[in-house]
Amino acid sequence: MNTVRKPLINSDLRWFMFGMVLANTAAQMAYSMLSLYLVDLGASIGQVGMVYTVASLAPMLLQLAGGWISDNIGRLRAIAIGSTISVFGYLMFFASPTWQWVMAGLAVEYISAAFVGPSFSSYIAEQSDEATRGRVYGITRSIFMVVSVAGPALGGWLSGNFDFRLMLAVSFVIYLLATLLRIWMALSRKFVKKGVSKLPSLADFKTQLVAMLGLMVSGGVLTWIWISDSLSDISFTMIGELFPLYLSKVGGLTVEMIGYLGAAWGVASIVGSSLGGWLIDRRSERDILTAGFTLLTLGLAAMMLTRSLGGFLVSRLVSGMGVGLLMPAYDSLISKVVAEEKRGLAFGFFGTSLGLLSLPMPWIGGQLWEHFTPQTPFLVTVVTTAIILPIAWFKLHAPERKEEGEVRA
Repeated sequence: MNTVRKPLINSDLRWFMFGMVLANTAAQMAYSMLSLYLVDLGASIGQVGMVYTVASLAPMLLQLAGGWISDNIGRLRAIAIGSTISVFGYLMFFASPTWQWVMAGLAVEYISAAFVGPSFSSYIAEQSDEATRGRVYGITRSIFMVVSVAGPALGGWLSGNFDFRLMLAVSFVIYLLATLLRIWMALSRKFVKKGVSKLPSLADFKTQLVAMLGLMVSGGVLTWIWISDSLSDISFTMIGELFPLYLSKVGGLTVEMIGYLGAAWGVASIVGSSLGGWLIDRRSERDILTAGFTLLTLGLAAMMLTRSLGGFLVSRLVSGMGVGLLMPAYDSLISKVVAEEKRGLAFGFFGTSLGLLSLPMPWIGGQLWEHFTPQTPFLVTVVTTAIILPIAWFKLHAPERKEEGEVRA
């Protein structure tokens, strides 16, 4: 029987991605410079790590609920709710008199991830055909990663030529525009089709959560995705906010240089996402995940061995390519082992479990920096990514295709 496949990027998905580009340009502007802003407001390196640890407490319990709500009321409506909440976090960033206020704003902003994160990948899966899903994730992730070029470059330029507060004010305006677009999409009949929303119930939430927990501990593909992703998230959360500090204090780079290196990382991520998505449909998620973790390991190792701008550039390019390969591969693999009506909860479960495990890691990274050497937290991450490599090769196989709607893990 002939089937009509969905176009790779349809009209709804184009509007959806435009909103994501706006929102995450603002996010990358703010996040690429936020640790430096905290230090500028008087926070120590250890306190910077503590800020991200404490702020992460806010969305932890909401990730599961956000994914489940997304399954019930629809992806676009869940995203609009999260984005509206997040606006107040951005407002607090540039209005903060002390670094403690920034921490509170970060906690508010993080809440949006509980609604936006699980809905993002789920919505893209619903707008794609399984046979071309790797390419769709590759293209959408590449579009998404444009913000990793524009955001840090614009944030670095504004911070370097003016000040942090002006940069954060601009990011607030951009995010507000994204929020208005998302609200319009959530309220428009053009995007929200009839029958996609149902009244959530606590009993249903418990039933779905128990079923998801069973899949996670079953020893199947989903279990190994969780293990590998957990190890990766734990190690990179530990060093994520230390990158600009390392480049500044160890590498001796200016704020503008750090912003441009972030943009170079973003370019490499875009190339990696496009290439990875194309290769997924021709080879397998396993191959791309293995290649991605290999490049990440090499890129981080190179960063610790150099002190030159050129060396840091090579390191960020290699690491960016690795991250670009990983994103569509993980998204594609998860979407193929979880049924459509459970994807929001599944992505929410990953966000919650990874967040809980990673909760103390920014603080631990800061402590390792202060009590040993600035290289120590990065060395731990290099060792961890090397451990993930055999897991990716031997365990992260996509299942054989079965009927749509069936849980396949």
